[in-house]
Amino acid sequence: MNRRSFLEAGFAVASLTPLVQRLHAAATTQTSGPRIKIGFMGASHSHAFEKVRLAKESTDFELIGIHDAAEAVRQRFATSGVRFISQETLLNEAEVIAVESAVQDHARHAELALLAGKHVHLEKPPSDSLAAFQKLIHLAREKQRLLQVGYMWRFNPGINAALEAARNGWLGNVYLVRATINTSLSAGQRREVAQFRGGTMFELGSHVIDPVVRLLGRPEKVTSFLNHHGDEDDRLADNTVAVLEFSKTLAIITSATMQPGAGAHRFFEILGANGSALVKPIEQPVLHVDLAKAAGPYAAKAQMITFPPYKRYVAELVELAQAIRQARPLVVTPQEDLAVQEALLRACEMN
Repeated sequence: MNRRSFLEAGFAVASLTPLVQRLHAAATTQTSGPRIKIGFMGASHSHAFEKVRLAKESTDFELIGIHDAAEAVRQRFATSGVRFISQETLLNEAEVIAVESAVQDHARHAELALLAGKHVHLEKPPSDSLAAFQKLIHLAREKQRLLQVGYMWRFNPGINAALEAARNGWLGNVYLVRATINTSLSAGQRREVAQFRGGTMFELGSHVIDPVVRLLGRPEKVTSFLNHHGDEDDRLADNTVAVLEFSKTLAIITSATMQPGAGAHRFFEILGANGSALVKPIEQPVLHVDLAKAAGPYAAKAQMITFPPYKRYVAELVELAQAIRQARPLVVTPQEDLAVQEALLRACEMN
């Protein structure tokens, strides 16, 4: 790392909120004390393999196993050294259950875990209806257990630095937020996502609707374009746009499934009367800030901020372990989670 990159990296970490900075440090530091027993209810989701690996290698967690009867899942983990266990064993032995099953099973599996009195890490989208998610929030409150929704960029330092700049007024009055999250899908992946009216907006767009709603609150109006433009003979909404209208701000979210090498093109951008904050790429995040007048830690010019190495999922697992050990709430509140879920369902015409 050259001197400029080193200085930019240090500057970026310093500008983050104290919680995110603390979690980043904790994510790279071994912890002491007994490990927390974690097991997986399903492991067919595309995020499951990496989360299982992180849980297996974690100093915070003890991985007791996976419950999933699907042969394809068992084959995928055949050489991982992870044992497959019964649902009864999972519900009896785990302190935390990570729900990484197929999307249509998320709410049902989370309910089973909460009824058994377990803390839950729930892969997104958490449910395909508002009522089902409201039920989970009620159960978590009743059982006094944590319900962590797995939006993968909640601890992304680039996105959090952009949100911080907006919340502190450094960008001026925010008038527009834009985000794009594209991908390419196999035929099997298309079939799974096509079960839901929102298609790729439901599965992928949720990741950027999340920070938009946590920044701006409940949208006054949502207009969606859920189109099928791919050559495949299916019903998948594979080219989608959602426009979220707030009192003085617009947010435009796009998600499509037809872009090879889409990762480098994903971005999250906030524009205000004093300038803009653009995160592109999102992984490994690079923040581009351009201000008319100096504000906060930023100069009145175009500037690029890089960050220390970032890996998705790491900090959220650290946060979950710390919250359990310290008996404290998660950084994202149930009320925020509910607002995100409502906006997502409206954007997907599933409300």
